Amino acid sequence: MTDANVALLVRLQAQSGKESDVEEFLRSALPIAEEEPDTTTWFALRMDDSTFGIFDTFPDESSREAHLSGEIAAALEENADELFAEPPEIEEIDVLEAKLP
Repeated sequence: MTDANVALLVRLQAQSGKESDVEEFLRSALPIAEEEPDTTTWFALRMDDSTFGIFDTFPDESSREAHLSGEIAAALEENADELFAEPPEIEEIDVLEAKLP
């Protein structure tokens, strides 16, 4: 067992013209993630011009659930209609192995 046993992969499709707003939103979420003691890793991703994502890991299911009901998830929901072309696609993932710093 590591500190990264479960994860979330969230795909975000920016509305046309809102790409820089989505990037800014994701960058602004880092300090929130840093304050979550049970979020092992947190990555904001840009996959192409308009597709973004979040990948984060947790030691266990209760930590992942706490994150899903935390500040970042609430902000995603609150800003979804303004920023995203479709609702965020959230996948719960099991981590088989991890190399952490």
